[in-house]
Amino acid sequence: MGYGSYAGYADGVRIPMTPWLLAARPKTLAAAVTPVLVGTALACTQSKADWPPFIFALLGAVFIQIGTNYVNDALDFKKGADTHTRLGPLRVTQAGLLEADAVLRGAYVCFGLAALCGIPLILKGGWPIAIVGVASILAAYAYTGGPYPLAYHGLGELFVMIFFGFTAVCGSFYLQRLTLDATAWIGGFAVGSLAVVILAINNLRDIENDRASNKRTLAARFGATFARTEIVLFALAPFVCVAAIAYLRHSAKLLIPMLALIPAIALLIRVARSQGASLNRCLALAGALEWIFGILYVVGAAI
Repeated sequence: MGYGSYAGYADGVRIPMTPWLLAARPKTLAAAVTPVLVGTALACTQSKADWPPFIFALLGAVFIQIGTNYVNDALDFKKGADTHTRLGPLRVTQAGLLEADAVLRGAYVCFGLAALCGIPLILKGGWPIAIVGVASILAAYAYTGGPYPLAYHGLGELFVMIFFGFTAVCGSFYLQRLTLDATAWIGGFAVGSLAVVILAINNLRDIENDRASNKRTLAARFGATFARTEIVLFALAPFVCVAAIAYLRHSAKLLIPMLALIPAIALLIRVARSQGASLNRCLALAGALEWIFGILYVVGAAI
């Protein structure tokens, strides 16, 4: 089968894009791009941006995210977590569009490209950036793979908070200023919280499948009520962080991301009314919320 411009059906679902693009999960890329936007914006509110580190950090983050998604697609199928009963968006390995080993090789290519993007960042930021880069790539594989896959032991939320929150925001901030302050860490928690919301909605939708495959996410361990409470707390936490950052910086323009509270409330209402496959729409809204939050920080920094 050729995969150049595939368009067809799998299990009754139309595939309007190549399997590789489908496996990359474009709607999840907000989790990679937003922390780089926020970290850079916070660093550059009072100085000009250093564009090459921003660009390479952005590309590296995207490659790591895609690589993580490829590993997840392949290994969830191998471990039996993705079956024909899956409620979420189509997975290319489970649907038979790509072989699991091929998807894993694609992940390794992405991690290699991320490492190449890291070379100029290490030249700028030194050994701290080297440690962050290596840890990020190893953790991206360990999320689903390795002897103790994080996602299968209820550590998914911790993973996304550390690597799609603190690490990505603080790393992007550091590459601009070669130092860190409290607002970078608070911004990391804010963005990490939005990434946790995306993961928690995904896990809420997949509770039954995950329990059947012994994937012990927090939602599978503690139930739907816990997962819904988790979503509410982490959807609202970023706006407390926005207020704290504006206060510490003595800058009213850094309150602009508070406008994202409107779609956040809309998301929470939708989650409260949804279950099962209808939560897929909530996932799209959660991704949009993270995009909006990051863009509003860029707007605040540009004013």
